[in-house]
Amino acid sequence: MTATYTFDVFSSLDGFGAATGDWTGYWGKQGPELLAHRLAVYSEDQHMVFGATTYRSFARMLAESTEDSDVRDPWVTRMITLPATVVSTTLQGPLGELDADIVSGDAVEVVARLKEESAVPLRSHGSLAMNRALMAAGLVDRVQVTLFPVITGRTGLDPVFGGAADFDLELIEHRTLDGDIQELVYRPTLHG
Repeated sequence: MTATYTFDVFSSLDGFGAATGDWTGYWGKQGPELLAHRLAVYSEDQHMVFGATTYRSFARMLAESTEDSDVRDPWVTRMITLPATVVSTTLQGPLGELDADIVSGDAVEVVARLKEESAVPLRSHGSLAMNRALMAAGLVDRVQVTLFPVITGRTGLDPVFGGAADFDLELIEHRTLDGDIQELVYRPTLHG
């Protein structure tokens, strides 16, 4: 049986994964429903997959944070305690707070193998370039976009789907959290 792979990403309405300026984490829009839902999602047994850039970013944020910061929300704490694989040709262990194995090689080959071997679902939060390549290879079963009610036209960073192939999306789940945050879960199919 092949494990399901979910690409989980936060986005502004205009498609950016982050922003500069005075935006804070979650673009300052998080509320109790979002945080409780994220904890429930990450409370399930699963195996995390990260690219090296996202892993480095998480490691830096965690090292610079305090126990009371939003970087340490309970769902994030749960995420970093899940078993994980970091796909990298440059990183070497140990990986600090993250319980992860470093696997060198092509992400498409690594994830294809993980999908065949894993007894639990696979999930990746962030890792944009890696997940765009995995989508193009047909390895992403679900794209879970948490859409925050902001437009970051001047300050947006990290275009979530910038440079991605074309995909048709089938909406398989949706919910509204805290009144105006949308979670949309799609099944992607390469277009054409």
